Amino acid sequence: MTSMLDGCTPWPEEFVDRYWAAGHWRGNTLDNLLRGWALQYGPRTALVHGGTRITYANLNRRVGRMAAGFRLRGLRPGQRVVVQLPNVAEFVITLFALMRVGAVPVFCPVSHREPEVSHLVRVTEAVGYVGPSTSQGFDHAAMAAAIAAQGPFLRRVFTLDAPDTASSYGGLTTDPSGCHYFPLSSIDAPPDPAHAQSADQVAFFLLSGGTTEAPAPKLIPRTHNDYAYQARAAAELVSLAEDDVYLAALPAEFNFTFGCPGIVGTFSVGGTVVLVESPDPAACLPVIERERVTITSVVPSVAQAWLNELPAAQADLSRLRLVQIGGAPPLHRATAERIGPEWGCRLQQVFGMAEGLLTLTRPADPDETVLTTKGRPLSPDDEIRIVDVDGKDVPDGEVGELLTRGPYTLRGYYRAPDHNARSFTTDGYFRTGNLARRTPDGNLVVSGRLTGGLTTGGAGHM
Repeated sequence: MTSMLDGCTPWPEEFVDRYWAAGHWRGNTLDNLLRGWALQYGPRTALVHGGTRITYANLNRRVGRMAAGFRLRGLRPGQRVVVQLPNVAEFVITLFALMRVGAVPVFCPVSHREPEVSHLVRVTEAVGYVGPSTSQGFDHAAMAAAIAAQGPFLRRVFTLDAPDTASSYGGLTTDPSGCHYFPLSSIDAPPDPAHAQSADQVAFFLLSGGTTEAPAPKLIPRTHNDYAYQARAAAELVSLAEDDVYLAALPAEFNFTFGCPGIVGTFSVGGTVVLVESPDPAACLPVIERERVTITSVVPSVAQAWLNELPAAQADLSRLRLVQIGGAPPLHRATAERIGPEWGCRLQQVFGMAEGLLTLTRPADPDETVLTTKGRPLSPDDEIRIVDVDGKDVPDGEVGELLTRGPYTLRGYYRAPDHNARSFTTDGYFRTGNLARRTPDGNLVVSGRLTGGLTTGGAGHM
């Protein structure tokens, strides 16, 4: 067994050997990959947010300085830090800086409040929190202070902007519980030598899509090896190149946005990532025109809103070549049929979950396949089973529960042994809780969720 963070389930050695031999896993940490991209693509634009434009060389430099600043503030390898930031440049810089320290980011939607965030802090024993001081009228700094007061873990709060002076901890010093407060902009120091890390360690935690049996999200450990492979393979599948411009319209902490191929996949080829803080058409359509966006990923409701708004917006989408659509509820065929003609681009249907498995239609697939299925698994080593209530495989064309294992699919949720006993078969297949059938040509049609019986965090949550 490979050594992973305590509380994680490793891949069995025979699978580790298989994924290495196949070239899926290559032993590079995401942080080391960023260093390489900075050398390879230095002067190219890596990141755009509003009027801010950051080259690859500058992104790597800022990551190095922030990592050194985090070390000065006491962060150590292996410690967990909850990151709850909107789609701003600091989201990307912070994540890579934490990984450079060897700390483990815990991705957290900006919409989560004290019940969910305190749960994440407790389960991961997070010593740090990075978030806005306030966002859309909500006081995140005060929430973090309340969680710190519950003790005993949270001791460092880094805020995107200085908290409102009316806030209890507007002075950004130390509160009575011993928690220290810092503006994120102050986390800056001359870079020091990198912390040597292993690519089989956990790079970060994603959150499950929630379940019907428990509101608290479950934690999904993603290793450097498995995530680098996922993003690289997805980038290859959509022929991503350095002249591509990816619009991160959905929250950047979604697996769909971060690595399907998303932000990480775009970086891997020297492309440009454009961040917007809302998927609303008013925020996105002008940016697609201005930044000459070529690829993006959205959920069906966002696609519908863009379609409805486009005639009035009169935005030029002529550079757009591919739109990925995933997530629940499913894309209606009538909506799918409009995308190609009205946007002048190719549609790609995607089914995925933060737990791992990605299935995608291929750019060369017939229209009918793209309109009616979720495509085929990303990896040749993605193993798929569709089973009945007794766990027996059903014939192609019949609906059953989708089970999967593979080189980027988890073998267990973090610190959740009871749940893992229900969510995984004895031979390591993840029970997704999704109902699906396989077409004669090997494409998947996902038809809903299991009800009543076993449900997991899959839910098609990207």
